[in-house]
Amino acid sequence: MEYIPILVLVISFICLLAIGTPVAWSITISALLTMLVSIPALPAFTTVSQRIGTGLDSFALLAIPFFILSGELMNKGGIAHRLIAFAKTLVGALPGGLALINIISAMLMGAIAGSALASASAMGSILGPEMEKEGYSKEFGAAVNITSATTGLLIPPSNVLIVYSLASGGASIAALFLAGYIPGILTGLLLMLVAYIWAKKKRYKVGQRSTFRNITKTFIVAVPSLFMLVVVIGGIVTGIFTATEASAIAVLYSLILGFIYKEITFEKLPQILLDSCSTTAIVMLLIGASMSMSWALSYENIPQDISTGLLSISDNKIIILLIINLLLLFVGIFMDMTPAVLIFTPIFLPIVMKLGLDPVHFGIIMILNLCIGVCTPPVGSVLFVGVGIANTTIEKVIKPLLPLFVVMILALFLITYFPQLSLWLPGLFDL
Repeated sequence: MEYIPILVLVISFICLLAIGTPVAWSITISALLTMLVSIPALPAFTTVSQRIGTGLDSFALLAIPFFILSGELMNKGGIAHRLIAFAKTLVGALPGGLALINIISAMLMGAIAGSALASASAMGSILGPEMEKEGYSKEFGAAVNITSATTGLLIPPSNVLIVYSLASGGASIAALFLAGYIPGILTGLLLMLVAYIWAKKKRYKVGQRSTFRNITKTFIVAVPSLFMLVVVIGGIVTGIFTATEASAIAVLYSLILGFIYKEITFEKLPQILLDSCSTTAIVMLLIGASMSMSWALSYENIPQDISTGLLSISDNKIIILLIINLLLLFVGIFMDMTPAVLIFTPIFLPIVMKLGLDPVHFGIIMILNLCIGVCTPPVGSVLFVGVGIANTTIEKVIKPLLPLFVVMILALFLITYFPQLSLWLPGLFDL
């Protein structure tokens, strides 16, 4: 009998996705069907509704709409152009220079905006046409843009790290933010290595070497944008303000910067606010729906059953982490990142904690793992944005994506089995 709830949950969820039901509705309906196995209809419907509402009742979640808005302001405020100009002076003269510029700019933009979609949209629309002019294939440019955009989900401030903090029951947001730096940069460097080798093999054009004067000039222009990282992350780490307060400061800072750069006007503000509201609504609906499923899982003791099942296979940390990584890679193909974090954190976190893993370390493993998922069909949101902007097709992008996927998986396994890559920086600040 104990297997019936999990079978109902898995089968109903897969069937709903297969017939094209939106992810949020698929999660909510499968959670409801799972609860109907054990309790009458009226309490089941009432509980699902209640959990969707109470799941959003969190001060920490207020940071998400603010960071989304600050990301929109930065995307429209000319920050991406200045970051690209700075990156161009650093690596423009290397083989695959424009691809390397894309990756560095995406790391910087993602770190400032905290959104893979914002990064993919900005870098693809600005650098895509330029790469085509220089002889780069559309597909290679799109593949680089898609994968590099995900580094911003690890390099703080990151909305999904805030979601993980909530799902884990209180892992420090400051510690998670610091823990994301080295894994995010490592992933970016490995992507740059692949782009360099691919470009050299294809003999793409090389740009002119920049003078020290040019590098200094573009750096000075980019400093106001980069300084936001110091304000936001520095404030959180030193305890001057919380992540939620930092997100509000990020909005104010990016708004002022946009007006100074004269890229944002009062006429453009309504559309920026509307776009950020639309994105926030989608994210919050997914969070609420995922909270209802998390409650259903907990009520049916499914996490405990999965934990017992996994630990019965082996009590070896290396084997268990390998199994969890493979399961998350599979989950990431079919599920968006936010619901995946909210649903699977309560399932897998107790298992890895029994094996002595730090919750902060596991958070970085989970996020990087699911970053691969947002680049893969059929649900990869960043994949669809990148392909749409490049005006190409998923089938054509798959070939140049494969070597980039390989190094992302390599980064995942390095971070999984070398915890200090994630925990060294938080340890420096006693977090």
